[in-house]
Amino acid sequence: MTPERVRVSIGTAAVLGLAKCRMSVPPTTAYLMTYVEGRCSANCAFCPQARESRSDPALLSRVDWPAYPLRSVLRALSTRRPFKRICLQALNYPGFAEEVAQILGRMKKGTRAPRSLCAPPLPRGSLLELLDLGVDRVCFALDAATPKVFDEVKGVEVLGPYRWEEHWKALRSALEVFGRGRVTTHLIVGLGETEEEVLETIQRLWDLGVLPSLFAFTPIPGTKLAGHPRPSLPSYRRVQVGRYLIVEGLGRFEEMTFDERGVLRDFGVEREVLLRALENGDPFRTSGCPGCNRPFYNETPRGPIYNYPRPLTGDEVEEAISKLGVEL
Repeated sequence: MTPERVRVSIGTAAVLGLAKCRMSVPPTTAYLMTYVEGRCSANCAFCPQARESRSDPALLSRVDWPAYPLRSVLRALSTRRPFKRICLQALNYPGFAEEVAQILGRMKKGTRAPRSLCAPPLPRGSLLELLDLGVDRVCFALDAATPKVFDEVKGVEVLGPYRWEEHWKALRSALEVFGRGRVTTHLIVGLGETEEEVLETIQRLWDLGVLPSLFAFTPIPGTKLAGHPRPSLPSYRRVQVGRYLIVEGLGRFEEMTFDERGVLRDFGVEREVLLRALENGDPFRTSGCPGCNRPFYNETPRGPIYNYPRPLTGDEVEEAISKLGVEL
C-alpha cells in the first residue's frame, strides 16, 4: 500500500510553505521522515521515536516533525526548489523498505535535487533498487563509536535489533553499490566514548570510504537517556577539529596524542596547517552529506551552538578556537 503521509521537519515545512515558523537559518536540505502509526520497532536509548520512548512521537532529536499528505509535500518540492538536497529518513517497522521505495519512486518523477536515504541497514537488493530510483547517497547510522556503547544504546542492552558488526557489514555492502564517498554514517558524541575512541572510529570509517558526520548528544525528555549529560563544548570542539583534519586529508588519528583519559592533547599536525584549517571556522560547521546544514538539531538558536548551520563570524571562530584547550 502506497504511503499517504510523510513527516517533514518544521524548518523544511516552513520553507515549503506548509507551516509557519520563525527561522534565523533555513535548512539547505529538505528533511523528510517516513510516517507510521505508533513508534519505531528499534529501541535506541537517545531517540524520541524509540519503541519504549515516552517522548512526543512528532519529535526527532529536539526538532518537531509534523505529518503532511505525501501528495502535498511532493507538489511543494516540485514547485519550490530552494534545497540543495532531499533527505528521506526511515524508521524501522515492518514494510519500511517497500514504503521507502514507493516514496522515492514518486519523488523521482517531480524533483531535481540530489536525494539521500538514511535508514536501518538494508540488503544488497534494496540498495540496488535505491540506486535505480535515483538515490545518490545512503546512510546507515552507527551513532555509537564503540561496540560497548553501541550495545548500551542501540543493541542488546536496550533490547534493540541492531548489532555492531552487522552495521559495519551493511556499510561495506553499501560501499560496493554506491562507491566510496557516497555512503554516510552518523556518530553521536557524548554517549560514553572517549575522544580517542571516537576519532579512531572516524579514521577507520574514512579509510573504508564512509563519510562520518557528527552529532552532539542531546537529552530528550521521555527517552532512556533523558538524564544523561550533553558533551562538554571543549570536548566536542576537539572532536570536530580532529574529524575535519582526517576527512580533509590534513592529519591522521595515529599522529594525534591523547592523555590517559582519552582526551585529545595534540592534533599531530604542523601549527601552520592547524591554524589554516581553523581560520574560517569550517571544522565547527554541520558535517554530513553535501548541502546538509541541520539547523539547530542539537541546540537552540540561543546556544551554545555545537554545529553551526551557516558560516561563522570572526568572533564565533575565535570563541570556538578558545574552547579547544589545546596549545596552538
